[in-house]
Amino acid sequence: MTMPHHALKILLTRPLAPAELRDAARVLPLAANHDTTRLMTLVRAKTPGRAAHRLRQRLATRLPVDVITTHYPDADGQVLLNLAFPPAVQATIRRAAQETGQSPELFVKLALHRALAQHAGDETDRLDRAVQHLLTHTTAAHLLAAVGHALTRTPGAAPA
Repeated sequence: MTMPHHALKILLTRPLAPAELRDAARVLPLAANHDTTRLMTLVRAKTPGRAAHRLRQRLATRLPVDVITTHYPDADGQVLLNLAFPPAVQATIRRAAQETGQSPELFVKLALHRALAQHAGDETDRLDRAVQHLLTHTTAAHLLAAVGHALTRTPGAAPA
C-alpha cells in the first residue's frame, strides 16, 4: 500500500528571510507566497493529522510556524487546523475542557464553531443593514443590477 501525500498550508508569524526559506526548503519542498508569510508543501502520511504533526516536528525549530491547515477539505467539508498553544494556554484549555466534561480537542473545536457561527451571523446582520441603507436611496431593481455588474466584472479590470 502506498502512503498518500497531504497538501498542507503553513501560516507563519512573520515573513521569512531568504536564508530561512532556503534552510527550510532543504528539509521539505516548500512553495512560498509573495511575502513569505504562507507556505505550501506535500507531506506523506497515513492521515492529515499525522501529516500536520510530522510537518510541525520537521519545521518548528527552523520556522516561526503559527498555524498548519490542510489545503483541501475532507469528505465532510472539514479542514484540519493544527495549532501549537503555549503551555499556559494549554493548561487553561485543559481546565475549561475538564469543567465541561470534554476533551481539550473537542472543547477547542466547539468553541471555534461557536465563534465562526457568531461571526457569520454578525456578517449577515451587517450586510442586511448595508442593503437596507442602499435601498433607501435606490430601487431594488437598480441595486440588483449594480450587484450583478459588480460580481461579473473581471477583478483588476478598468471600470466601464
